[in-house]
Amino acid sequence: MKRVRQDPTEPGFVQDPYPFYASARAEGDLLFWDEYDMPAAFTHEAVHALFRDRRFGREVPPEMATEGPAHLAPWLAVEAHSLLEAEPPRHTRLRALVLRAFTSRAISALAPDIETLCHQLIDTFPEGQFDLLDAYCTQVPVITICRLLGVPEAMAPQLLDWSHAMVAMYQANRTRETEHAAARASEAFTAFLRDYVEQRRSDPHDDLITRLIAAEEEGERLSGDELIATCILLLNAGHEATVHAIGNGVKTLLETGTKPGALRPGTIDSTVEEILRHDPPLHMFTRYAYEEVEACGHAFWRGDQVALLLGAANRDPAIWTDPETFDPTRPIQTNAAFGGGLHFCVGAPLARLEMRIALPILFERCPNLRLTEPPEYSNTYHFHVLTRLVAER
Repeated sequence: MKRVRQDPTEPGFVQDPYPFYASARAEGDLLFWDEYDMPAAFTHEAVHALFRDRRFGREVPPEMATEGPAHLAPWLAVEAHSLLEAEPPRHTRLRALVLRAFTSRAISALAPDIETLCHQLIDTFPEGQFDLLDAYCTQVPVITICRLLGVPEAMAPQLLDWSHAMVAMYQANRTRETEHAAARASEAFTAFLRDYVEQRRSDPHDDLITRLIAAEEEGERLSGDELIATCILLLNAGHEATVHAIGNGVKTLLETGTKPGALRPGTIDSTVEEILRHDPPLHMFTRYAYEEVEACGHAFWRGDQVALLLGAANRDPAIWTDPETFDPTRPIQTNAAFGGGLHFCVGAPLARLEMRIALPILFERCPNLRLTEPPEYSNTYHFHVLTRLVAER
């Protein structure tokens, strides 16, 4: 297998990983990425094949599992009950229970409130320069998730702080202090939700936490730990994925001078999919091999890991013509922005709904919106997300 070297914290890569993806992809489906010490899938075909191959999964093989360091115990306890980290049959049970509560009807019912929220946020935009990421792109998904879960909107800043600390564990520049911050956030987040769930048991509302409690009590059960881990996952994913899908999308639309016609009802769906394809917020997931298997021309042993590079798969010229170009008129084809297979993101319908609403309203209300500082991406790979998005209207 050919080997590639690329420090994921190197400034040029942080700002634009796509040239590295293109050069690696030209060498083959699977290359050994030295800095991650594992094979990595760079092509659309390889990424989607591995997503669908049940001989690979997210959960570490039991005989290889370790307790982990004591200082990370609160974070590891949340991870242990997360839908994202589970495989069948546990994953099948958890996902079915979550989808019983997180229904398409419940998601669709949020649309009017999301529209109102977008207008309210724009009404408070300051004069002159401001950070659009903080004022709009972050607020729409996080407040929406608070409303969906049924937690007080006033908690949004605190929930964001906890979320930031927890998801930092997946970054290439993770440090010991990152780990301690994640443990503290996990402990505080868990304690808050445990108290809040108990409130909802005695005082049910029309919200997701109440519906998850109901699912817990109907035959197949969510344990209290699973319920809390699910709530944390929904907020953390809504923060890291949807916030930055909107942020990266606004950046792309402004930098490419995309016309308002791309955001109209008949065209918005293809524009949203092109945003997700062209510059997704998540660029890597990993999988473990569950048996001795040959895949993409490479022999894996049980317990071997492989990296699936979503950002590279989304610009594969074997699938998309001129893939480096942002083209909102491009016909919709399945991209890897929300993963694939059994772990396809349960929040994808909500993320798409928020993008379909938030982007047209922003550009309709702010037709002269323009960037006033060059946007910079954060040194947080495998997330490809902006630090700020400074603009004026």
